[in-house]
Amino acid sequence: MAENVQRSRERSRDRTKIERPKSTAPPPSTAAETTIPDRAPGDRATWSKIASATHAILRMGAGLLFMQHGVQKLFGWLGGFGGTPGATADLFSQMGLAGVLEVFGGLLIVLGLFTRPVAVVLVIEMIAAYVIAHAPQGGFPIQNGGELALMFALVFAFLAANGPGPASLDRVLGTRRKVV
Repeated sequence: MAENVQRSRERSRDRTKIERPKSTAPPPSTAAETTIPDRAPGDRATWSKIASATHAILRMGAGLLFMQHGVQKLFGWLGGFGGTPGATADLFSQMGLAGVLEVFGGLLIVLGLFTRPVAVVLVIEMIAAYVIAHAPQGGFPIQNGGELALMFALVFAFLAANGPGPASLDRVLGTRRKVV
């Protein structure tokens, strides 16, 4: 029994004596070369800052682009309603309601005010627009002109789920309420 214990100890000693290949690289010349920076480029903090900035840019850009559709319908700007310069939609029609949602909903999205509930309403509007105006034309969204409505629906779904992000009135007002 004592012999088995002795052999086991010798085997474990032999395992620790395994030689590792030596590096052929020259040793560093200064201590600065051997230190590793705390925050390397591309780390989590950097990507978090980029994500926050792009979240705000997405929100504001989508809101501004969305408003353009509304000003066409309500004010006849940017080529007018239906491609007729100066033409507008009747305010108390389906297209008039869409114009109101697009102008004022887009503005609230740009400002980041009431972002989540407004985004939910705009998702519903865009899905309705797709179902009512584009899907009956058949085919894929790229074929029936509905890709923009679906893209807006996806962006607004993201904002409804993730909130306004930085640089928003929701954040400013939310912070103020927490402090008081």
